Order: sequence, then C-alpha cells, then structure tokens
Amino acid sequence: MSTPTAAASSRAVGAATLAEAFRITVEDHPDRAAVRTKDDEDSLTWSELRDRVDALAGGLHALGVRRGDTVALMIGNRPEFHIADLAAMTLGATPFSIYLTSSQEQIAYVVGDAKARVAIAEEPYAPLLEAAGLKRVVTLGDDWAEVETMESDLDVEAAWRAVEPEDLTTLIYTSGTTGPPKGVQLVHRNVIAAVRATEALVRFPDASKVISWLPSAHVAERMAHHYLPIAYAMTITCCPNPREVVGYLPAVKPTWFFAVPRIWEKLKAGMEAHLSADEQNRVWLDAAARKVELEQAGEPVPEDLAATVAEAEAQLFAGLRAMLGLDEAVSVNVGAAPTPREVLVFFHSIGVPLAELWGMSETCGAGCCNPPDRVKIGTVGPPAPGVDLRLADDGELLMRSEVVMTGYRNLPDRTAEALDADGWLHTGDIARIDEDGYVTIVDRKKELIISAGGKNMSPANIESTIKGAGPLIGQVCVIGDGRPFNTALIVLDADFAPAWAAQHGLEGSDLAALARADEMRAAVQAGVDAANARLSRVEQIKKFTLVEGDWAPGGDELTPTMKLKRRPIAAKYADAIEEMYAG
Repeated sequence: MSTPTAAASSRAVGAATLAEAFRITVEDHPDRAAVRTKDDEDSLTWSELRDRVDALAGGLHALGVRRGDTVALMIGNRPEFHIADLAAMTLGATPFSIYLTSSQEQIAYVVGDAKARVAIAEEPYAPLLEAAGLKRVVTLGDDWAEVETMESDLDVEAAWRAVEPEDLTTLIYTSGTTGPPKGVQLVHRNVIAAVRATEALVRFPDASKVISWLPSAHVAERMAHHYLPIAYAMTITCCPNPREVVGYLPAVKPTWFFAVPRIWEKLKAGMEAHLSADEQNRVWLDAAARKVELEQAGEPVPEDLAATVAEAEAQLFAGLRAMLGLDEAVSVNVGAAPTPREVLVFFHSIGVPLAELWGMSETCGAGCCNPPDRVKIGTVGPPAPGVDLRLADDGELLMRSEVVMTGYRNLPDRTAEALDADGWLHTGDIARIDEDGYVTIVDRKKELIISAGGKNMSPANIESTIKGAGPLIGQVCVIGDGRPFNTALIVLDADFAPAWAAQHGLEGSDLAALARADEMRAAVQAGVDAANARLSRVEQIKKFTLVEGDWAPGGDELTPTMKLKRRPIAAKYADAIEEMYAG
C-alpha cells in the first residue's frame, strides 16, 4: 500500500457542473490517458476523448436529443460507455444506464419511467430496447460511426455551458429488492458535492488509476470509475468481464480499488489456500492478525510480536501486495453489504488496510468512509465532509447533505417518505454512532428479524458471520422473522466447493450434486457450528438447507449488485423453509 499523500490539485472540482469539470480536465491534462483497455488495444487521451464526445454529441443532436431529454444506455465496461455518457451530458440531456441482466419487463418499465426517446446499446440489447418502445437505438459499430459523422449545427461550447447545477446528471434505478425500481434523481450539484466529499477522505494523488468493472447502472461505478476520474483526471481501465477483475489488479496497479465483499472473500480464500502450505507463513499471518486486533483495541503491541510482523512484512507481505497489484493503492474499500471481520483483519494483516464504507444511490454513493490511515474495523467510518448524520429515536440513520438526491422520479409520495420537511434523508438503515463519530450499520430497518419470542436480530450480521466461517459457503439467507428459531438457506461457493470436493475424493463439480453429498453437508455444518459459537443463542442457526445450484447476480435471488432479494427468496423456497420448521 502506498502512503496517502496530499491531494492532487484539480481546478475541475471547482466547476459548477460535471460538464464543465470535463472541459477543465481536458484543458489541464490533454495528453494524459483518460480511458483505455488493459493492453491498450483501445486508448484515448483526455483530448481524444473530448473529440469523440463532441462528435457523438453532434450526432445525437441531429437525432433530436435536446437539453432535458433522457438517453438510455446499455453498454458494458468499455470506452464507449464513457463517450456516450459524456456526449449526452454535453447536450444537457440525462444519460442513465440499465442493468445488462434486466428482463424485457424491467427494461420496459425503466424506459417508460425515464421517458427515454433514444438509446445507445451493444447489439444484443437493441431488440429489447426497441420492444420497450424506443424510437431510435444506436448500436455500437457501424451505426455508432454513422451517428458520429452526421451533419449537425450543434454549438458544443454553448451546449455544455448551458448545463446548470440543478440539471439532472443521471438517474440511478435502485435494484428493486422489494418491488419496481425507483429512479433516483441526481443533479450536477449533488455529484460535484459527492466528488469533493469522497476525495477529501481518500486524498487521491495526481495521475491516479482506477478499474471500471461494476455495472454502470450502479451508483458506485458511476461515482468511482466515471465521475471522480472526470474531476481528478484519473486514468480509467475498462474490465469488460467482472469475473476477471482480480487479474486486472497487477496489470493496472490501481490507486483506488473498491469491490463488494464477495470479491474480497474469494481473494482471501485463494491466498490462504496458497499460503497455508508453509508453516512459517501461517506463523507470520497469525502474528500479524494478533497485532491488528491489539491495535484495533487500542492496546500496546509487544516488541517481540512487532518484530515478527516486521520480518513478515519484509519476507512475505510486501511481495504479496505487489503480486496482488495493490502495492500502489492509497485506499481499498468494500461496501454494499457487511463484510466478515475475518476478511477485514486478514487484509490488514498483510498491509492492505481494507476499509468498509457506506453510501446509497440516494446520496450519490457518498456518506461514510474509513480514512485509509484511521480504519476502525467493523465500522463504515465517520461521515464525509459536508455530510451531517443523526439517529432517529428508533435508531434509523438520517442524513442531510448536498449529496442527497432531489427525489424519486415520478414518485412524489415516496419522495416525501424519504425526505422530510427539514431536508433529512431517512436512509432505512439502523445504525450506531460511537464517541469518535464512526458509524456502524446494523441492518436495513425493514429487514430486521423479530423472533417469535420478541428478540430483534440483524440477518445481515448473522449471514456475514456464517460466510466468514469458511470458504465453502457462497451465499446465505437467514430466515427467522416470527419464527421460534433461525434457519438458513445456504448456497455453495461455485469456485471453492468443486475444488474442495476434488481434494476430498468427491466426483464432479456440479453444485446441485455436491449439495446432496453427505460429506459436503458435514463440512458446511462444521462451518455453521463455528459461526454459531460466535453468535448469541437466539441468533444461532438451528437448521439449514443446502440449495441445489447457484444464485447469480440479476437472477431470482440476487440483485445485479448481489444483494439478497429476501421476499422472492422466501416465496421461491417456501417449501424448503417450511420443511425446516416442520415438527
């Protein structure tokens, strides 16, 4: 890990809109790489990106796109996304992304709610967008090239200068765990405030690098790998297949890397499997973990322990960070769901201070973040500069800030529920705030389990504890609301379970077959028992069902960002759940 440095000066953060910030960055860093693929098959400097943006903006203008219109995007992690988004923004239009895993019904709903007239998409998604009623779908390739070269009377400078702070930057459609998605309206003022708040905590050095790999429909991708790079002249490397992102790390050596817990869990499992064969490595890892826990508790570290960890740093950990590609990172973060403590401690042990953060679509993804040099494991850190937080009487976290959305599109009643008359956003998260201002998220207010005996529990905390007990467990959904005890649906890890099976003489790698194997159930039971030892009696899992198969992002059980769809899960697996409570 690199040591955090003073923030790179950037005139662009003083801009009133993101459209203006882009022009300032181009002026200040015309020859710096802006967006590229891993091996530079495609690479655009900031000035080259501007030229492509202006050409496409002219074509979109010729197609009738004007300020205030909405433009739908269905583009993966590739340079064309950044061109398309900025081209629409240049016109004062509102580009918004649709998850590539969306069904025809979901696409139609979002397109209709946004009232989009034009879309830009990869070829496979064009029929779905046309069926949703879009009059013009620009596909990548020859169609795109034709639009770029259309004759247009667009005055580009007049167009981007006409964009105002209260104009919509984008719509972020929530992933809809409990119903149709809500269109979060983020204006330029919100995004600029979020850019400043995030940078004030992380303090990115000049010429920072990021990897674009999350769905562009998610607020984290847009903020971390699109808006922040625009404001701070970062270089964006596109990773089209999210399953390959770990392999991109050593090739890119990002300055900032953000991932969901499952990525870090898998990375830890793979590294431990590799390192545990050597007894000395195990000694060093155990010593480093003890040192981390002592430091977190504010207790002194014995000299002999510090010396052992210093030896491990020189002999093992520094090389590991370089191998991972995180040796130039000034900040690494995890969010979107609770992360097992074992995972956080492991990465701190090897000198990668993995830090949880918290934000929402409704807050541009900004909110709380552990500073890289002052991480409190188990918290999401203090509020970012410009963010005010307080707790309601029932423990719900409330936020007031310039980063907070203007409201939900076409949903005045839902907007009134979320934003009170004093401007406080009711986040729906139950939280605690300690004496240092660090925030701990307990769970979603609507997802808390209340047992038949009246005990309140956080399913997310229980699930995180179970997943942290062993790499065999890929997903967990805890059941227990109104029930006499807790049960769980458990999904095997698609990568680790087949490898474990091969090591233990089980044939095949089919997850459904492995879920039926007695040996596999016994191994999972051992993990559940270990987790139960760390949970209170009322929280413990009394029975579990191994789901035969996998849960894919964007499928019946998980949102595209891998959050549990609890209600659909309860309906789909109703028979299995009732069987666990029978008798």
